[in-house]
Amino acid sequence: MSFTITTQPFGPLPSDRKPLTEYILQYPGTGEFISVIPEFGGVLRRLVLRRGDHLYALLKSPESPQALIADESYAGSLLFPFPSRIRHGIYAFEGEKYALRMNEASRDNAIHGFVHGQTFTVVNQETTPNHASLTLQYDYAGDTVGYPFPFALTVTYELTRADWLTLGSNPSDDRLCALRISYSVLNTGTSRCPVAFGWHPYFTFSGESIDELTISLPNRQAITLDDAMMPSGRQPAETAETMSLKERQFDVPFLIEPTGQTSDGISYAETVLESPKAGVKLVVGQETGEGKLNYLVCFTPPRRDSIAIEPLTANVDSLNNGEGLTVLNPGEATSGSMWVRLQ
Repeated sequence: MSFTITTQPFGPLPSDRKPLTEYILQYPGTGEFISVIPEFGGVLRRLVLRRGDHLYALLKSPESPQALIADESYAGSLLFPFPSRIRHGIYAFEGEKYALRMNEASRDNAIHGFVHGQTFTVVNQETTPNHASLTLQYDYAGDTVGYPFPFALTVTYELTRADWLTLGSNPSDDRLCALRISYSVLNTGTSRCPVAFGWHPYFTFSGESIDELTISLPNRQAITLDDAMMPSGRQPAETAETMSLKERQFDVPFLIEPTGQTSDGISYAETVLESPKAGVKLVVGQETGEGKLNYLVCFTPPRRDSIAIEPLTANVDSLNNGEGLTVLNPGEATSGSMWVRLQ
């Protein structure tokens, strides 16, 4: 049985605009699927994976178009050309100062880049007996206030057989599905440009309270933040550990260390969210190494029905402190991968 890709309207919208198109990548043999909305920032809206006889809805995300447009939590969003915050939305690059649009007025910052909500183009889709993939692209002309650096951002969402997932701990006997997200960024301008990437999913086990869950974090250093949520230092290094989320609050960026390496030398780190009640673990993986996803943010929203586990390439305020920031020459590209599976 082959994987499939179908579309459906996601609407109506609270305007005269036609409904958005939602792409569903599915494996009918198990009922597992993901859904993506290219016309709204290439957002991943749904992720449903199976373990045993149970299907788990793993993302907390907007249920309606109105909620998607009004959402200020960036649920499932791609964060580019910078994740997290930039102090006052102001930064300097190669002798010039720039002012970004300030979209976090409560703290006087710019936050999470500007591709959220933008229209991505579907440039490729593929189905086989082993996977379905959807490739999106956003071509930016350098015309947003405060960021005059053209780029092409390409993102591929892939629902694949887990034993075909070549990254991470990769259990060879797993015939169920996994999600892989790959991105690449090409500098299409004539000058050097600063870039950083992130992804902002909120994870849940079909709505189970996070107070019933545990989280396993890799070796890491927590980054301390001031009242404006800007970096002010680092905590001493901590070794990998598993902790209960009961009454625990997170809004913390970490610099993380790899938890493993593939046979072809790709290093990676995995964070594990577990539901003891359901007897299932959710594994969030990210490629690490030079220019890769060496940072992680964990955030528990007040409603306690999900936890954000956010792979990032750079620290908070990276356009100013340069921590994790990649600078691309004209025609140069950078790339990375993330994945999610159950065990």
